[in-house]
Amino acid sequence: MSFDVPEDRRYLESHEWVRPDDGTARVGITDFAQDELGDVVFVELPDEGEEVTAGEEFGVVESIKAVSDIYAPVSGTVTAVNERLFDEPELVNEDPFGDGWMLEVELTDEDELEDLLSSDEYADQIA
Repeated sequence: MSFDVPEDRRYLESHEWVRPDDGTARVGITDFAQDELGDVVFVELPDEGEEVTAGEEFGVVESIKAVSDIYAPVSGTVTAVNERLFDEPELVNEDPFGDGWMLEVELTDEDELEDLLSSDEYADQIA
């Protein structure tokens, strides 16, 4: 089975992605992760203004098969939460790299991005 791994992002081994954009970053879970979870039925996310820390849990995804913690790939202040997921958690399955995004974060240390997997490294991990 082949999974989408966009090249414009960095990845955590725990299957989260981050797409940096001029001091901010959008965060979500990967195509592989949503496939492993199955049908997502609930998403718990932090509030705007909360701090997230690279490598630490920031939320939960619940599916018909499992409950899974979500880890922050980078540190920063949450500037936006995808509130559509509260009513439409299936967006995580349908479009994990688009409409299924979870957070936007104002980065506190852009150098953390260098510690993450490239798209090629992540693709090798899930192959």
